[in-house]
Amino acid sequence: MKWLKRILIALFSLALLGVGAIIAAYFYVLPDLPDVTTLKTVQLQTPLKIYSQDGKLISQYGEKRRIPMKLEDVPKPLLQAFLATEDARFYEHQGIDPIGIIRAAFVLAATGEKKQGASTITQQVARNFFLTRDKTIIRKVKEIFISFHIEELLTKDEILELYVNRIYLGQRAYGVGAAAQVYYGKDLKDLSLAEMAVIAGLPKAPSTLNPITSAERALNRRNIVLMRMREVGYINDSEYQLAISEPNTASYHGAEIDLYVPYVSEMARDYMIQKYGEEEAYTGGYSVYTTVDSELQLKAQKALRNNIYAYDERHGYRGAAEVLWKEEAPTTDTIVSALQKVASVQELEPAAVINVQEQQATVLRNNGETVTLPWQGIQWARKFISDTRQGAAPKTATDVLTAGERVWIRHNGEDWQLSQVPEVSSAIVSLDPHNGAIRALVGGYSFSQSQFNRVIQAKRQLGSNIKPFIYAATLEKGYTLATLINNAPINKPDLSQGTAWRPKNSPDTYTGPTRLRVGLAQSINVMAVRALRYSGIDATVELLTRFGFDPNDLPRNESLALGSPSVTPLQVVRAFSVFANGGYLVEPFFIDRVESATGNLIEKTLPALACEAPVPEEMPEDTAITEASVPPAMLDATIETGTSTQCGDPAARYANRVISEQNAFLITEALKSVIWGGGDFSKGTGWNGTAWRAARLLKRHDIAGKTGTTNESRDTWFSGFNPDLVTTVWVGFDDHGRELGRTAWNANGAKDQISGAEAGAKTAGPAWNEFMFMALADTPEKPMPVPAGIVSARIDYSSGKLSRRTDYTSGFEYFAAGTVPTDYANSAIAEDDTTAPETTADDLFQ
Repeated sequence: MKWLKRILIALFSLALLGVGAIIAAYFYVLPDLPDVTTLKTVQLQTPLKIYSQDGKLISQYGEKRRIPMKLEDVPKPLLQAFLATEDARFYEHQGIDPIGIIRAAFVLAATGEKKQGASTITQQVARNFFLTRDKTIIRKVKEIFISFHIEELLTKDEILELYVNRIYLGQRAYGVGAAAQVYYGKDLKDLSLAEMAVIAGLPKAPSTLNPITSAERALNRRNIVLMRMREVGYINDSEYQLAISEPNTASYHGAEIDLYVPYVSEMARDYMIQKYGEEEAYTGGYSVYTTVDSELQLKAQKALRNNIYAYDERHGYRGAAEVLWKEEAPTTDTIVSALQKVASVQELEPAAVINVQEQQATVLRNNGETVTLPWQGIQWARKFISDTRQGAAPKTATDVLTAGERVWIRHNGEDWQLSQVPEVSSAIVSLDPHNGAIRALVGGYSFSQSQFNRVIQAKRQLGSNIKPFIYAATLEKGYTLATLINNAPINKPDLSQGTAWRPKNSPDTYTGPTRLRVGLAQSINVMAVRALRYSGIDATVELLTRFGFDPNDLPRNESLALGSPSVTPLQVVRAFSVFANGGYLVEPFFIDRVESATGNLIEKTLPALACEAPVPEEMPEDTAITEASVPPAMLDATIETGTSTQCGDPAARYANRVISEQNAFLITEALKSVIWGGGDFSKGTGWNGTAWRAARLLKRHDIAGKTGTTNESRDTWFSGFNPDLVTTVWVGFDDHGRELGRTAWNANGAKDQISGAEAGAKTAGPAWNEFMFMALADTPEKPMPVPAGIVSARIDYSSGKLSRRTDYTSGFEYFAAGTVPTDYANSAIAEDDTTAPETTADDLFQ
């Protein structure tokens, strides 16, 4: 009895000692224990997602991929797989599992290996949220006490929900929702039992049990999970046998991008970082909805690339990318392996020339497929000599290609054809003139090649795209569309330099006194200079500033009339929107709204509307404050009041009127002549505008536009619009000194591709034409209504005076009220002394 008594005392003492040790350990680590009440409001780190206006995912940013799931949305077999493998007694213990610990200890003692973990799901939650993965005794003690606190604070289901959303499962996937997408490209509900078992087996070792990089180990682990599920009773034998017979189907699935819009998504990413900080932006789970229309964006990308390919082919073939072999061809597998090391560029993919015949060539693609390049896809490849010279047209495919060469090919919609990576650059931007929302934006040919966003970052000389604004200034001074301006050479001496400024027309022809409408439609340089002289440089600079151009970019000399200012495409499309919307300067924006991870509205852009602001009786007291979603790279961000996006609502924001509705209408009418021309061709009085190809393709009369070309064709532009869509296209080289050059042939026999120097109509115009043709294809014509204060009168085409004749020598012209000519033409021939209002004979006939 003495020994028994001593044993009992010893055991009791040890128990007291153990309890004391536990209490001591608790108070020792207490200062370092985190506040687990934060789990009640925990926000799981989720990536930043960028969407188009119509809800298509265009990009995702963030180191961690996570798709938070409610527990009721997680399939029951997947939860059972985790419980069977990680913590079969989860719903029975209070945070730690003594039975599990004892079982793991016995296994360790029997085998000498740690085959069974003792950490409960609650402990794993504690570790994942509050602790490091360092294997120390103190960390383990903290983990136990935190687990007890968690069990007191949360229900079992709440703990399990945190676990399935927080656990790391490899490949940057956190939580089961992300893992299902990463490994199988599926939603959780669509996973098979075998696939769920693979995911449930990952927490033990996400790297070494990865089904993508370690397929065999992953399958073995999957089968263990399935066996445990069978042992616990979650599945029966037939379900087990069916699941283990499934092969490994895992493969890497990136973010499910619906629409690739890299320049826009980069703008949105930059905006979110600037506003919320990098850490918050990348992990806060924000959803950013842009203003980009997915259909218009795809059309803009297609139009830009097709146009770049056409330019590139006009200027000749620069040769093979490299030579893979010269004599004996390697094996197909060797060639394919070499090709797979070369990344595709947009639609272009690398290929090896296998065989060349007289009128075709056989090439091997990087997927092992052999395709034929027909003669139609090779004949464009004159030798590139320089930007202004090409070699002779090839007569056979052997003049262009040799077996063993690595070349670029692309599918043109009908056949495969020879291609090459373009060197020229381009940009296109399209916005809604009623509120400034950007509907499509392409900052370059390939974001992977260059992240430089030419829409908002490239300042390039404007060329003749400036002329509508020059003439808008003259209309404010009293000119009309019928005013005669002398189309004659200018020779302005510079006494200080001993030189003369001689602006020339392109082509270098002169027709004498010519109506303003014709001068703008045909982009006559000397007429624009004389128009600038009439309105004055100061007044013209002031008007250009009203259109949104930076006064610091505007030279105060007569080169202004020919487009010497350097501006961005975004500034240009914004300025042209003034003509489309009747005289208002809208604020371009690309972010419609930002939502939180839970779908709550964080911010909403309230645009400045292009309509007349009503005069409210009292300013609403509860007007919200909103910030325009335009980063400094585009325009200065502004804070305005407003709560509505409806014209006529006093709570809405309104754009500033910068020119009269009448001025906007008259310039738009003249810009329609850029496309449609005028006069009567059958009578010899007809004339084309510089953009006549647009009329031939689009065949609609609600479009207006202007070409633009700078000296030596370094920059080419086309800007135009209909009442609901304004678009600007720029084409040039990023190297400001490199000219776009000229061609002496028609690419692929295209009849509308004329030889000669590159220019706005030929180089930028086709992209605008193709995009607007596609963008407006399903919309009816929408003519701009004639505003109050506009009248029409029949004029004599030659003199611009009123005409009593109704034949081909005359036609109706629009005028602002009070500016209609008062004199009648004596004949169809203009009188020599015809002058513009308050214009000297020297200005007209110099």
